[in-house]
Amino acid sequence: MSPPLRPSPLALAVLLAIPAIPAAALAQQASEGSDAAYQDRIIDPDKLAPLPPDDEDLFDPNGLPRSWRLEAVTSQVRRGDEQLGETGLGVGGLWETADWGSFSLDALVFRRNDDRSGGSDWVGSATLWQRNLPLEGGWRVDNGLGVLNTPATPTQRQQYRFFLPSVPFAGASTSWTQRERGLQFFGAVGQAGIFSGSRVVSFDRADGNVGTAGLEWRWARGWTGAATALVTDGLIVPDDQGIGVFQDGRTEAGVFTTTWEGANDRVQGNVHASRGYLGDATGAWVDAQSTRGRTIYNYGAFRLEPGLAWGALPINNDAQGGYLRAQYSHARWLWNVGIDHVGSVSGNSFDGNYANAYARYQAGVNLGIGGSLSVRDSGDSTDFSTRWFADRRSRWGTTRVQLDQARTRAGARDDWQVSLDQDLPMQQGSRLTLSAAMGQVTGSEVERSSTWSLAALGGIELGDRVTLDGNARWTDGSGPDAFRGSDINLSLNWRMAPRWWLTATVYHNRGEIRSPFQLDPLAPPDQFLRLPTERSVFLTIRYEKQSGSPAQVLGGPQGSAAGAIRGSVFLDDNEDGARSASELPAANVTVLLDGRYTVRTDSQGNFEFPRVAVGVHEITVVPDNLPLPWSFAPGDDRRGVTVRVREDARIDIGARRPR
Repeated sequence: MSPPLRPSPLALAVLLAIPAIPAAALAQQASEGSDAAYQDRIIDPDKLAPLPPDDEDLFDPNGLPRSWRLEAVTSQVRRGDEQLGETGLGVGGLWETADWGSFSLDALVFRRNDDRSGGSDWVGSATLWQRNLPLEGGWRVDNGLGVLNTPATPTQRQQYRFFLPSVPFAGASTSWTQRERGLQFFGAVGQAGIFSGSRVVSFDRADGNVGTAGLEWRWARGWTGAATALVTDGLIVPDDQGIGVFQDGRTEAGVFTTTWEGANDRVQGNVHASRGYLGDATGAWVDAQSTRGRTIYNYGAFRLEPGLAWGALPINNDAQGGYLRAQYSHARWLWNVGIDHVGSVSGNSFDGNYANAYARYQAGVNLGIGGSLSVRDSGDSTDFSTRWFADRRSRWGTTRVQLDQARTRAGARDDWQVSLDQDLPMQQGSRLTLSAAMGQVTGSEVERSSTWSLAALGGIELGDRVTLDGNARWTDGSGPDAFRGSDINLSLNWRMAPRWWLTATVYHNRGEIRSPFQLDPLAPPDQFLRLPTERSVFLTIRYEKQSGSPAQVLGGPQGSAAGAIRGSVFLDDNEDGARSASELPAANVTVLLDGRYTVRTDSQGNFEFPRVAVGVHEITVVPDNLPLPWSFAPGDDRRGVTVRVREDARIDIGARRPR
């Protein structure tokens, strides 16, 4: 980026005087006969305040773009009855090369001292990506090393009604793509494990291994085929404290997919087979989509035998039937409606019908209203949940009022919750969202509990060099199943000097509970594991450096100006596309910039790409660590963002779950 132009005091005085010339003439005409004549007023250059220091003076424009981050971290963590002390070193970087593609590094290693056991060990995680390595014949290669997630072909990620989870592992991955021929193949192998820690600081390896290989090819015009094989040792289950651990259990699975896509129609067939700790099983499903004007139809059929498995997490099984969905969008109207018929293959799971509908009407420029209804009928009982909402824009920002209800006849449940979300208008560089909710839930013994909560989310500039970011939530209630406590995740960032940052983070978490308003019988169970109370204090000293001229692939020619991209990935529970203070972050999720640079979201779901060339860029979220049944609808995982000179472009991307 070229250094900014700094006007000299003389030039500044001249610029200030120029607009005064016509102004003086107009003033003279408007005040004929006035005793007071207009006089130019020029600011004394000696009295001008000095300009603030500019980072551009420290920037080296030579070479291709690159940035580095080095940080020292120390923390004290109390998890349940366990006291931990952690001290470590982190390093990260993004850099471009002329012949070897783009590199991204994110690593942290630290020494953990356990006061209860009196021992200590070295733990951590590291991920190195090389993306867009050009080879002859139009091939592009992506290579990963360290803590990764099992890859998948593009067609197998485009699932409408069913989800195949990825498996985290420590190892190596490679993917080769030839876009003109529609050809891609990949392979990965490593040691299974799970993420641990309140930040992305550790990966606990298990005894089992993970291996996968896949291929996708365009075998005829409009036709694409794909095949993926996955072998895993172990499965993730909660222990007595609700923390995810690995348990013995080997699974061998394969998925075969064929897709036909025309101008307005798309059909995808899938065959899935597995064998392992749950037994041998097969499954098949067909997803189809047709676009007719403003209406999009999705429909399909499925049969999934009991014991069907993929990787270390549970997936849909013991179900057969079909579904139909229709959605319509207009300038003021948006609605969708659907119905599923689901039967149990073994006779031991859900057997009945499920229907849902959603509608939103933009009543005016500043007012939108809508609601949704879900009904689940199993013959013995009929359950339903509803949601009603109103969004209004005013000088106070955007306000959403929402009412959720759920009623289960068989369990005599009658739950409701009223919530208020307020996105306040803030000055440039700051944001603040407030949420309040109150409701009533019915416990397992048909006893009701009242709950209420307050939450805040945002970032505020406390000065030129100090910012406060994070979220805080307080929950209380009365009754046997009331959830009480406070969740806090706050970071105070102080820019001590150019390139140097000091960050203090306070983290307090009491775990999460399942929403009572989820009724979809085909949705896998929520993977929110109830964690023990955790309190942590982190202190980080970070050094950052950016260098290099922006390359053409980053949105601008050599020497163009730059800005930054910051954002978050979150679980969009109210499906309004905006992150509310009460909505949870999605941690450890991979985010790509222009398909070249890779970062992971932190404990607050935040990510950052510093020094990005001005222009339009594409942000892609890889749903590798999203908790099921959360996912991204086709197209929601890719967002365009415009970067302006010296500004931070912000983008929040929400995942949704079926209702």
